[in-house]
Amino acid sequence: MMTSAPQPLPAPSEPVPDIEEIRLDRDRRHLHLAFSGRPVAPASLNTPALRAALGAPALRASLSAPALRAACRCAACVADQARGTFSADFAGVTLTHVAPFGAHGLNLSFSDGHARGVYPFAYLAALAADAAGPDLPEVKP
Repeated sequence: MMTSAPQPLPAPSEPVPDIEEIRLDRDRRHLHLAFSGRPVAPASLNTPALRAALGAPALRASLSAPALRAACRCAACVADQARGTFSADFAGVTLTHVAPFGAHGLNLSFSDGHARGVYPFAYLAALAADAAGPDLPEVKP
C-alpha cells in the first residue's frame, strides 16, 4: 500500500528545535512532546502550520505509536515505500523503547520489532505541527 510522500529529513547543519519535554504514556501508545516557541524550523520543513506553532509560546503534541511507526524514515522503510510494499497500517503497534540519539533526536523501538528509526527533533517538531492541524489558508487584508 503506497502512502503519501514522506517529509524530508532536515540537513544536519540546520538548527534543532529546543525540546522541553519527552514523555511516554504508561500504555506506550502515545509519545508526548513539548518544544520551545522559538522559530527554528529548517527551510525544508518550514510550513505555515509549523511557523505558527513554533512562534507560539510552546508546541505540544501527542503522537501515536502507529503514526510514528508510519512516519519512519529509516533506509528499510524508505526502500519499502519506493517499492510500494510499505504498509502504513500499524494499528495496535506500541512503543517499546525511547532513547536519545545524540543531542539531536530520538531512537524509537516498536512492538512490531522495528527499532531502526531515528527521529531528529526537527522532524518530530514537523510531525507535531502536522498533528496540531492542517495549514490554514493565508488571509490577505
